[in-house]
Amino acid sequence: MEIMQAYYQKTAETVIKNMTKRNIEAYYVDNKDEAVQKVLSLLEDDSCISWGGSMTLSEINLFEALEKNPTYHLLDRSKVSAEQVPDIYHAALSCDYYLMSSNAITLDGKLVNIDGTGNRVAALIYGPKHVIIVAGMNKIAAHEAEALSRVRNVASPLNTIRLNKDTPCSKTGMCHDCLSPDCICMQTVITRNSRDKGRIKVILVGENLGY
Repeated sequence: MEIMQAYYQKTAETVIKNMTKRNIEAYYVDNKDEAVQKVLSLLEDDSCISWGGSMTLSEINLFEALEKNPTYHLLDRSKVSAEQVPDIYHAALSCDYYLMSSNAITLDGKLVNIDGTGNRVAALIYGPKHVIIVAGMNKIAAHEAEALSRVRNVASPLNTIRLNKDTPCSKTGMCHDCLSPDCICMQTVITRNSRDKGRIKVILVGENLGY
């Protein structure tokens, strides 16, 4: 375990160095508890906060931590009716902080995300004043091609199974480049740079988190 932690830390140092060149502010923490504390340290009281669908954020128990601060205005789609969810998606584009994970991250510091509805990647690209990404070191890929393969053949099949989607990948465990109505791979976004320095912050965690 100590060897793995050392490996994660060294790898994270490489990613962080490369993200800095891309105007992305990045940090490394050892575990999910430290990840929660780091997120909270980056948030200001009286802020409007929203987030995209993320197993990682759920696994680190971030939402429970957010609810302990009564000054936060949380835009939580799980607390509204299905008819109101689109309103949350739109309101989130004007929030102070948008929280999410990333489907994959390359060693040279790029963020690779594939989305179904598109609200998550839309917020990453433009709108919220700050975007905070929490990602386990299992999301690191050597390069773009490996990152895309990881999302299509690992993350997406797992998520279609979790969400009970009727797609070819949910049955075979691999991408078929399908056009199914249930497809969760509608948009592919590769973030290679942040126009506004430090708008995007990435917290790399020395654990396997999410898909």
